[in-house]
Amino acid sequence: MSLLYRLCADAVVVVHFAYAMTIVMGLLLILIGIPLRWQWIRNFRFRLIHLTMILIVVVESWAGIECPLTALERHLRELAGQATYRGDFVANIVHEVLFFEFTPQTFTWIYSAFGLLILGTLVLAPPHRTT
Repeated sequence: MSLLYRLCADAVVVVHFAYAMTIVMGLLLILIGIPLRWQWIRNFRFRLIHLTMILIVVVESWAGIECPLTALERHLRELAGQATYRGDFVANIVHEVLFFEFTPQTFTWIYSAFGLLILGTLVLAPPHRTT
């Protein structure tokens, strides 16, 4: 049974990483697409989903709510008898990659800055509704 819990925890990590990368890569592609006049970056549905994704992260962070995916992964790792990490999923990745720990408030500001950048792209390259 612990193998099942470990595999489920690993699957949650993959989904969580994909969620975070969708936000980051979406913003990067929008910023690249503005001067290159890529029309697909103005897709209303894409932009609405992208904005909603970062807003969820920002609201959770400002409200002091632990990300449900982080909590689920930690719970599954405990059930599997594996070691867990403290804090936020993104904070853990940053620590592992950069060997540096930011405070939770720093991540709140980083998430908020991403949210503001994404909002700014709505002005620079407003989405188009197709009929």
